[in-house]
Amino acid sequence: MRAGSRLVKPAGSTGPRARRRLGPGPAIPFGLQIGPVLLVLTWVVGSALGWIDPRILSAPWTVVEAFVRLIEQGRLQDNFVTSATRALLGLSIGLLIGTILAVIAGLSRIGEALIDGPVQIKRAIPTLALIPLLILWFGIGESMKVTTIALAVIVPIYIHTHNALRSIDSRYVELAETLRMSQKDFILQVVLPGALPGFLLGLRFAVTLCWVSLVVVEQINATSGLGYMIDLARNYGQTDVILVGLVVYVLLGLVSDGLVRLLERRTLSWRRTLAN
Repeated sequence: MRAGSRLVKPAGSTGPRARRRLGPGPAIPFGLQIGPVLLVLTWVVGSALGWIDPRILSAPWTVVEAFVRLIEQGRLQDNFVTSATRALLGLSIGLLIGTILAVIAGLSRIGEALIDGPVQIKRAIPTLALIPLLILWFGIGESMKVTTIALAVIVPIYIHTHNALRSIDSRYVELAETLRMSQKDFILQVVLPGALPGFLLGLRFAVTLCWVSLVVVEQINATSGLGYMIDLARNYGQTDVILVGLVVYVLLGLVSDGLVRLLERRTLSWRRTLAN
């Protein structure tokens, strides 16, 4: 409706509506901790109300008492150090080998022809299925355990790093050729930064597989480590001790994954994604 030369808005009009921004929405403070907290609360309430049989799943306060007792006895610290040493050693070896193989295969057609096939074969075979063969080769000592962890780590590091290397925009390659960059500068300034997102994604998978492999190998004729502690508690029906070991594994997994995600945010701060 017009009033003179001015337009009069109809009653109830609220003007142009703000456009809703697509994406997962604003960040939620401590959002990643909500799920675990709800899980623990369910455990506490179920144990307090008698819904959970303590012979099947010990109450949280019983687990806390077992945790304190194991620390006072020194058993938890000793087994933790042994497990952490195995995990870090296997993870380091797997990271080094997986990265080297990915760079060779990613930058050389000949390297890819020689490396990619065997890695894909290993990818199709679960690492834990190789344990009987590794026992025959290395025995049941530390070499077998570290080798198993390293083999589990190599595949995700290789797959994601190799894929990232082959996904580098060809325009960057053309630009490097235009600038007459040396092979060394091209690798250091173009290839490696371009492959970093894929490497960090592979690292997250590798860390998870590292702890999974550790849990298994430490229950194979081990005399120390968190897995050995859990297996020994199973023989005596000590559910609380088993849960202490599992909680430590969970914390190790969450902390290590959190560190990788922190590293990813710091090193890839230049990227604008839905996570930002």
